Amino acid sequence: MPEAASAPAVRATIGDSEFDRDTAPTRRAPGVYDIDLSAGWTIISAVNGGYLLAVLGRALADALPHSDPFTISAHYLTASQPGPAVVRTEQVRTGRTLSTGQASLFQYDEQGAEVERIRVLASYGDLDALPDDVRTTAKPPAIPPVEQCFGPEDGPAPVPGSSAITDRLWLKLDPATLGWALGQPSGRGEMRAWFGLADGRDADPFSLLLAVDALPPTAFELGLTGWVPTVELTAHVRCRPAPGPLRVSIATRNLAGGFLEEDAEIWDSADRLVAQSRQLARVRLA
Repeated sequence: MPEAASAPAVRATIGDSEFDRDTAPTRRAPGVYDIDLSAGWTIISAVNGGYLLAVLGRALADALPHSDPFTISAHYLTASQPGPAVVRTEQVRTGRTLSTGQASLFQYDEQGAEVERIRVLASYGDLDALPDDVRTTAKPPAIPPVEQCFGPEDGPAPVPGSSAITDRLWLKLDPATLGWALGQPSGRGEMRAWFGLADGRDADPFSLLLAVDALPPTAFELGLTGWVPTVELTAHVRCRPAPGPLRVSIATRNLAGGFLEEDAEIWDSADRLVAQSRQLARVRLA
């Protein structure tokens, strides 16, 4: 693995970080949770989809007998806004090694009526109980050393409030996927980066749910700009990540009819594939 120099200093630990506080729902009643969606995880005015996935993921971890997300599929129905929300969960099936549940996040319109923002179906288990046997042809992405990559701080000053989430992430993007930032998109639909939380908190299964949807859209490297809202996202958590920076690789092979898919892989510091995802997203064509 390339040398992970210049990683953020560890100022927070799992369970005691801004990410933990901002994704922690409060149980109101069995299966019902309240949360205040933080403006710190927004892009423009919309709350990031990976952050929302972590919120619902943590609610289901409390509601189900098993605590680790193995697979979680989300349909994003309407854009979520910072502010109060309620999560309602339901156990679908409970077994010895897996339990399955569903959850929905609701906010309120101007008349006080509930609006469903996102609905998920997920299966949970115990990552530490999985066997060590691995048979794979997958290989970690080839990303240059951190000191040869670039973060948001290396570019022009952003529009105030345009992407608050970048202040909470440690991102170092592969220069080969940064043509869009220079007005010269490659057309390849790829994005690769070193990834972590800005406060140095190590990754866990719930921050992996954030990581699969935290990089700039691959649509940028296809020469498209603007918001790329997620329609559906399915994430698979394969094992508990080792301490240290993650490497994230995302690729799009097909844009048609104003929709594209993004396939993501997340690798940990021990060269293990710790999470995968596929999402369908909508793009605005010129």
